[in-house]
Amino acid sequence: QVQFVESGGGLAQPGGSLRLSCVASGSIDRLPVIAWFRQSPGKQRESVAAITGVGSTSYSMSVRGRFTVSRDISKNTVYLQMNSLEPVDTAVYYCNEWTAAKRNAGWGQGTQVTVSS
Repeated sequence: QVQFVESGGGLAQPGGSLRLSCVASGSIDRLPVIAWFRQSPGKQRESVAAITGVGSTSYSMSVRGRFTVSRDISKNTVYLQMNSLEPVDTAVYYCNEWTAAKRNAGWGQGTQVTVSS
């Protein structure tokens, strides 16, 4: 099972940007779907963006138009570019392979994103 290590979180002002990285322990080119998830205090973890093995992307309504998911297969890395950040985006962000996530397996430490003035 591929493991992921997230990084790039931090403190951003409303309207600001952050770029998250997710480095996999193995090749990502054969994984059907890799997704970014987030969890805010007191809330369930939710998916916000996903990228398929052929590079198709999808987004939740809450981030569509503001977040962009991409990947660099040569670096086994998936990115999440977050623009126009809002306080409601404050959460711990994780990446995971979709089927592992559904089994509640393969979760890494995540990276904290805080949006505040």
